Amino acid sequence: MSNHFSFPPLEVKVWGDLACFTRPDMKVERMSYRVMTPSAARGILESIFWKPEFRWVIREIKVLNPIRHISIRRNEIKRKIPADSAKSWMKNNERTDRYFADVDRTQRNTLGLKNVAYIISANLKLKDYASNEHPAKYRDQFRRRVKKGECYSRPYLGCREFVAYFASPDGTEKTINLSEDIGRMLFDIDFENEDKKVPHFFQGRIENGVLKVPLQKYEEVWGISL
Repeated sequence: MSNHFSFPPLEVKVWGDLACFTRPDMKVERMSYRVMTPSAARGILESIFWKPEFRWVIREIKVLNPIRHISIRRNEIKRKIPADSAKSWMKNNERTDRYFADVDRTQRNTLGLKNVAYIISANLKLKDYASNEHPAKYRDQFRRRVKKGECYSRPYLGCREFVAYFASPDGTEKTINLSEDIGRMLFDIDFENEDKKVPHFFQGRIENGVLKVPLQKYEEVWGISL
């Protein structure tokens, strides 16, 4: 059975007090895009409902609240602990060359967003080996989970400490009156390449409060025919 993009997109409303959809070109200080990225939207949907049989295809991100920035200074560490070192410490109970966060801590500034709210519109695309399944089964499961507030892991808005709340849209939501070019924006990251994580970008634009995701990117990046 072919995938049914004739179905209307599924929608979920997400909101939160703080968000940071980090621009990858900012190496040290975090700076957020002005709107949620498609990869962040996919992450939220997967935290609510995920199956290996399908992939989420983000169609639109509707901006409901005015875009407001906030500057936050946080304590962070400068480097990650190598996984091999941590395993060695656990296995051998070594006490030399341990990692202490206190001596590796630094203060960094985050330019994030506050009081955000979005509606994510997306389709699910069945993978080839699940082509005999019917998309309606998964669509119904997603709606039930959203209605009950169920999730596999807590959704977040760019950073794990920025919690995202979610619910079904009630039909009264209105997008903001804003049209502007965002510029080069992160589309998604290809994690299927074992040697290197490959980021992909597109030219983003908000039109009347709606960020439309170019569907041809799914064919270019994932080989998905829509």
